Amino acid sequence: MAGPDPAVAAVRVAVRRVLAALPPGGPVLAACSGGADSLALAGALAFEAPRAGRAAGGVTIDHGLQDASAERADRVVRVMADLGLDPAGSVAVRVGTGGGPENAAREARYAALDGAAGRLDAAAVLLGHTRDDQAETVLLGLARGSGARSLAGMPPSFERGGIHYARPLLGLDRATTLQACLAMGLEPWDDPHNDDPSYARVRVRHEALPVLEKTLGPGVADALARTARLLRDDADALDQIAREALGSARAADASGVVLDVAALAELPRAVRTRVLRVAAVEAGSPPGTLAAVHVEEVDRLVTAWRGQRHVDLPGGLQAFRRYDKLLFQRA
Repeated sequence: MAGPDPAVAAVRVAVRRVLAALPPGGPVLAACSGGADSLALAGALAFEAPRAGRAAGGVTIDHGLQDASAERADRVVRVMADLGLDPAGSVAVRVGTGGGPENAAREARYAALDGAAGRLDAAAVLLGHTRDDQAETVLLGLARGSGARSLAGMPPSFERGGIHYARPLLGLDRATTLQACLAMGLEPWDDPHNDDPSYARVRVRHEALPVLEKTLGPGVADALARTARLLRDDADALDQIAREALGSARAADASGVVLDVAALAELPRAVRTRVLRVAAVEAGSPPGTLAAVHVEEVDRLVTAWRGQRHVDLPGGLQAFRRYDKLLFQRA
């Protein structure tokens, strides 16, 4: 008897590995937009979860950014239910404007997924990002000049507000997920936002990456994703060192996050800038808008202080030096 289509098998194996690594517990949810990547993920989860002895459900997010978005969300819910995902539901969100449209939609989406996972006591939420998404993320990070952590791309798993998220398909490309959908008889929905050049990620997908492939030859996306994996190992190690260094550099003070300048000055710059970033986030600066240029200016308060005043940071925060102390406080 013939086995499944190779693309279907690849997606199922990727999901199976993630399920095997999860501790026993509640259901596993697939976050499904109806696009090829997340639809293939939902189909694989519906197949693999019962064989792993796990309950599995699905959730789609209605961003309300397009006409008939509610009807489309209902169709995705029906598809997930037909696959055998139970519960299957949709969550309507209101997208703000903070940090630009892409960031605002992402924040609204994750907040909704957090809530759905919390209500169902889910063991994990699975996301459908692929190797192509990873390559785009690395290029966007390179353009921003945000350092190794940004170039490390998306992690295969992460925790957010006590919810475990995983990306089983980071090792597969978009062509594989599309073929998997076709083989499973699933009809993906093409989000028109994926062709809107006003979004930076769309320009990278349809303009930058094709030019790189044409100029440098095939395999650019694979190479970028491989680079992300290598840099993630380096960034993880440096972040661990920075967390330990932050504890050593803390100064006794009740007025906010306060660090000892002498202790900071002794650190290698790669570690010191990470310490400063963690301290700023701990003090209340949003990590999504805290950029490398902000951290560099704070670093000058340590290494090139000439009596300059405070550094303004996102989130209404200020960093300033008072003699041998570096302080992070609300403005």
